[in-house]
Amino acid sequence: MDLKQYTAAVEAMLFAHAEPLTSQKLADVLEIEQPVVERLLLALRDEYEKPEHGICLLQLEERWQFATKNEYGAFVKKILDTRRNVPLSPAALETLTIVAYNQPVSRSFIEQVRGVDSSSTVASLVEKGLIEEAGRMDLPGRPVSFRTTDVFLRCFGLSSLTELPPLHGEGPRPLLTEEPAPAGGAL
Repeated sequence: MDLKQYTAAVEAMLFAHAEPLTSQKLADVLEIEQPVVERLLLALRDEYEKPEHGICLLQLEERWQFATKNEYGAFVKKILDTRRNVPLSPAALETLTIVAYNQPVSRSFIEQVRGVDSSSTVASLVEKGLIEEAGRMDLPGRPVSFRTTDVFLRCFGLSSLTELPPLHGEGPRPLLTEEPAPAGGAL
């Protein structure tokens, strides 16, 4: 295969897979070197940035995925007519914020910070694909932990969690690990 055929194969795999893929996974399937695939991905991204395309190639940390350009989002929403575009409730936004800034976190950590039962809110965010289970924590009872997903990054226009805005007007804040929340329940 020549470079054009490899580029077409990468494009086809990204389109068909629908979920983000790493350049290493693409290289493994194509049986070529990862740096070659990375150059192909960058060339594809540049091509899809042109105004004649309605989609773009997003880089989500070390993974790549096709997405609709923002200016055509309204048309796509109309044609899909899905429930996924329902605005999030204040409780869901609050829970999502707790997970995003403190992940991975247990449901009890979320409830300790919020001060209320958050089971249904967590279940709703998992159903929408904004958060996912991240395994079990090394704590008594081995509770399930949660983290944000690539869907979360896309919905909020982020390429990584490092782009989250600082809290309370502070400077950039590193991601925290699971620790008990302060008595006041503040983030």
